[in-house]
Amino acid sequence: MPRTLESQITLEKTPSYFVTQEAPRRIFNMSRDTKLIVVVRNPVTRAISDYTQTLSKKPDIPTFEGLSFRNRTLGQVDVSWNAIRIGMYALHLESWLQYFPLAQIHFVSGERLITDPAGEMGRVQDFLGIKRFITDKHFYFNKTKGFPCLRKTESSLLPRCLGKSKGRTHVQIDPEVIDQLREFYRPYNIKFYETVGQDFRWE
Repeated sequence: MPRTLESQITLEKTPSYFVTQEAPRRIFNMSRDTKLIVVVRNPVTRAISDYTQTLSKKPDIPTFEGLSFRNRTLGQVDVSWNAIRIGMYALHLESWLQYFPLAQIHFVSGERLITDPAGEMGRVQDFLGIKRFITDKHFYFNKTKGFPCLRKTESSLLPRCLGKSKGRTHVQIDPEVIDQLREFYRPYNIKFYETVGQDFRWE
């Protein structure tokens, strides 16, 4: 990490940190005052999105249903599949709370980031203890992608939008499979809500 002056904030983003077993200890040893921001979304939607992205690179992979279950008839979900395991947020959070107090962790709703990006970014700025600079004037909704894009400045005509791999149409999944996964995630979601004191309404 670069050296940071008192008047500066250094940010770094890696999607795999939250689910990497060694990450909390390593970050704590680097700086125990680090503030952590975690973007979470409905774990079922997240798994389907993960699968859709993988499928675009590897078209010959097994079906979503085949990867999700060890035995679908018995409702046995395969937690060894990364796309499923990542959404077990309560499990991963336990590792972080061994090193960091909850007050140093801010959770961003992936759903609200789409419906109210300025509101979510406002809460992030409050959490970081900085003046609210990014407002609704910095966003516009991209109909093609189906989510907001960022204007670099209020008057900028050149937006900053996520790349081609983001915003693609999800693979159609059997509604019964979705229901089974919702049931699987429900206890993890409830525990997560209770731990962080926030209901993300994924049920």
